[in-house]
Amino acid sequence: MNLAFLRIALIVFCCLTSMGARAQGCSDAGFCTMGAMKPDQPYNKKIQLRLLTMELSFYRGTTTLTPIVYVATADMNFRLNSRNTFQVKLPYQHVEGRLATTGSMGDISLCLTRNLASTDRFDVNLSVGAKIPTNNSDQKTSEGNALPMYYQTSLGTYDLIAGLSVINRKWLFATGIQVPLNQNKNNFDWHRWVDNDPDELAYVQRYANATDLRRGIDVMLRVERNFRLNRFNLSLGLLPIYRVKADEITSFTGARTSFDLAGHEARGLALSGIITTGYNFNVRSGIKLLVGHKIVQRDFSPDGLTREFVSSFTYSYRF
Repeated sequence: MNLAFLRIALIVFCCLTSMGARAQGCSDAGFCTMGAMKPDQPYNKKIQLRLLTMELSFYRGTTTLTPIVYVATADMNFRLNSRNTFQVKLPYQHVEGRLATTGSMGDISLCLTRNLASTDRFDVNLSVGAKIPTNNSDQKTSEGNALPMYYQTSLGTYDLIAGLSVINRKWLFATGIQVPLNQNKNNFDWHRWVDNDPDELAYVQRYANATDLRRGIDVMLRVERNFRLNRFNLSLGLLPIYRVKADEITSFTGARTSFDLAGHEARGLALSGIITTGYNFNVRSGIKLLVGHKIVQRDFSPDGLTREFVSSFTYSYRF
């Protein structure tokens, strides 16, 4: 049984990886990996809950242009009592691209999750949380040009987050909302980019302007089918995220707008396909691999969160 499971997992992983090289990857502003909204959540009534779970994850995401995003994250979950847990995520983000190389502490995530119902057949969990910016999203090149959002290590906004999930041994259903509270201080507008190289100027124009970006409101739905064995697990899922309120930027004329020059509005659906596979060494520790690609992408995304392919490797330990 375990051998057959391994074969299936390997085949699916290889297929998705080859698709991801040509398609677009899943990306979000962070709330899809917080509390009740996380992918591939554990579900085992026989394992005693621990006071602390630590996860160390290493993420790589390729974008639609040259930047490659690397993120190392310490994800700590503290058990407060039998029904409540508190999550802290501390990421370090590094970006390499044609325009610059940047790196610093990323946005901090805080999340409180409460178990609303727990039976032999399912659990219902509710999460509320926030994301705290670590800079103003205003990093520049050595020449003083404001960098696009792809190169920023923080979104530069305070966000409120809430979510709800229903999980059993086979299925996970989760929904959530993320509400940014302010606009950031990004100043990128390719009209103001200074460079004597015409090829470089042409390349810069491929980035979305993001001056004084105010991100819109996102609503997500996660649907996952899980296959759980003694030590192995595999999950296949869909993650639609709908930007119900459009992003707003300041155009080069000084007017506030939600549209690019081609007339595309910064709102709408982004749909991702995700697969995870994991192995538990024992009741305390395990590893997990996640890959994903975008099925539907918004035409205009000034927030710089678009990815062509993402992958992450996670080691977890329960104290």
